[in-house]
Formats: sequence, structure tokens, C-alpha cells
Amino acid sequence: MAKKIAFICTGNSARSQMAEGYAKYFAKLYGKDVEVYSAGSNPSGYIHPKAIEVMREDSIDISDQYSKHIDEIPIDQMDYIITLCGDAAESCPVVPSANTQHWGLPDPARVIGPTEDAKLEAFRKVRDEIKNRVEKLIKEL
Repeated sequence: MAKKIAFICTGNSARSQMAEGYAKYFAKLYGKDVEVYSAGSNPSGYIHPKAIEVMREDSIDISDQYSKHIDEIPIDQMDYIITLCGDAAESCPVVPSANTQHWGLPDPARVIGPTEDAKLEAFRKVRDEIKNRVEKLIKEL
């Protein structure tokens, strides 16, 4: 029976979307039977273009994913719930579950850099952290 994983954040436009993309990729790579979801407590309605861009740099296409509300996924059926909100000003949702983890990661969309490269670097840094954590999670299933 497939393990169900939900990556939850506030806007569901960057961090949770990247995590969803990596979880699907690593599940396939390691032959794990996994259903992967991402959602937000206040979904933005779009996937951040820089999230799509930095994931493409790692050969993962998340452009077909979409931003959704927690109520749109079967949250009560999850085996694992991973929250990714990092900034104290964010309203990271609390979802009761025996297998809940909190990965407090900064929101790269909030970075105000002097250049586009600085903004992209913030996305890359968060992407790489998500990649490492998601790969470890999937391997351990």
C-alpha cells in the first residue's frame, strides 16, 4: 500500500512545490510506492516562476503542478506530513498526525536581492536543502 506524504506551507508556490517534485522523482528513482501531495493554508494560486526555473536546472519539471488549499487534498489520510514554513511571520498550518515533521525553511520568494541572480541563489539554496531532506525521507520509507 502506498505511503502518502503531504508537504504543507503557507502559499504552496515554492518550497512545498519543490518538495513535491523531488519526492515524486526520488520515489520513482528508488522504487518506492508513494503518493505525494503539496498544499497551503493560503495558496497563492500559482507556482513561483523562480521555483520552476531552479528545479529545471536540476532536470525536474514542476510546471504542471498547481497551488492548492489543504482542503483539496486527503490530509486525514496522510502517513507523513511535512511542514516547510520557516519565517515566524508565516502562518504555517498545524495538522495533527503521528508522523508530522517541521522543516523550518526560509521563503525564497521573500528575498529582496539587488539582482535577479541574488534572488535565484536564494531559491537554489532552499532547493538544495529540500532535495537533501526529501531524498533522505524517501530512502527511509
